[in-house]
Amino acid sequence: MTFDLLVILLALAGIALWRRRRGWAGGFAGAALLLFLVAACGPLPAWLLERLQAPYAALPASSWGPGNNAIVLLTGDAVAIPHGQVEPSFWVYGRIARAAMLYRECRQAGASCKLLVSGGDPARLGTPLAVSYGDALRRLGVPDADLILESRSNTTWQNAQFARPLLEALGVSRVWLVSSAFHLRRGELYFRHFGIAATAVRGDYLKADPGLWPGWWNLGLTDVALHEYVGLARYRVYNALGWNAPPQPPLRP
Repeated sequence: MTFDLLVILLALAGIALWRRRRGWAGGFAGAALLLFLVAACGPLPAWLLERLQAPYAALPASSWGPGNNAIVLLTGDAVAIPHGQVEPSFWVYGRIARAAMLYRECRQAGASCKLLVSGGDPARLGTPLAVSYGDALRRLGVPDADLILESRSNTTWQNAQFARPLLEALGVSRVWLVSSAFHLRRGELYFRHFGIAATAVRGDYLKADPGLWPGWWNLGLTDVALHEYVGLARYRVYNALGWNAPPQPPLRP
């Protein structure tokens, strides 16, 4: 997304120069340079991520409900290994580990707990994200009996939409929502739209690397953060235009 904005600004500068509008050309070129520097040198992603992640820095205290508890793991991406194997990418193991830790805490407390893994196959790798993440969770000790794999959703909105009937069928008393800290604000918003009041738990926490020298890491983080802000803005615009599905009543055990 950052790269797209830079290309657009440089293209506008080229068009303005071709039309002999040197002032406009200089303005667009200057804006492109400024965007590149504040993104690649770190101040922009640091500011954007702080606003997204700060509410989720502290991990919530474990407080399990008397009935069924549900841990919902939002999947991210996966990678196709040679010979047809599909595995979670290295970016998402924090989420997987956090979900497994929550499950273990739940069982050690003597509570009933299900782990719902939500994710289809948006990249068309041949294996749903829920399946590959489920395999990793089994290796971490989560039994099949407590794993629920929702493999239709290809977006965060669908994660919430398709999780609703599954959680309703379980009659859960409490829901825990696990994702990356930068993603939880949007995840919580979408889940609340479908009547699911979840306790958000971060699996990881991203930090920019501010400095005088531009870096690819900061550019990547800018893209990650901007994607979340676009998703939040789109939700509000769609709500205002009546394009979103009607909000659902609160989920009750």
